[in-house]
Amino acid sequence: MSLFKTVPPNVVQSIRAFRVTDLQEEAARLGQHFLYAYCAEATTKQQVLAIIAGAFHFPRHFGKNFDALGDCLTDLTHKAGQQPGFIVVIEQLPNTQKFDKEARETLLDVFRDAADFWADKKVAFRVFYSFQ
Repeated sequence: MSLFKTVPPNVVQSIRAFRVTDLQEEAARLGQHFLYAYCAEATTKQQVLAIIAGAFHFPRHFGKNFDALGDCLTDLTHKAGQQPGFIVVIEQLPNTQKFDKEARETLLDVFRDAADFWADKKVAFRVFYSFQ
């Protein structure tokens, strides 16, 4: 039985009822990439992007801005050939003066755009997030 019976293949949603370990096990069962970033220590956009870049093994030249994040979530992996799908977990996004509601929404919009990109290629791209 699939953990994602009610979860579309290309979505960005709150982690709510899911546990990280269950999502990781489902990624392994489906043969999909599991990407995990824990952002509780971050207080700024630069720190959030640096944590994501390190956790997702982005190239050293990653620009630590939202455009570069979008590029890394689509262009680089797309050129690597056929993809089995992605399960992405971003936990504990900060709620600080330097990473406010607008920054969080912009970050999630980048992931939504990536989900749309992969949907066009018929590749699952599920993103689960939580806030502090």
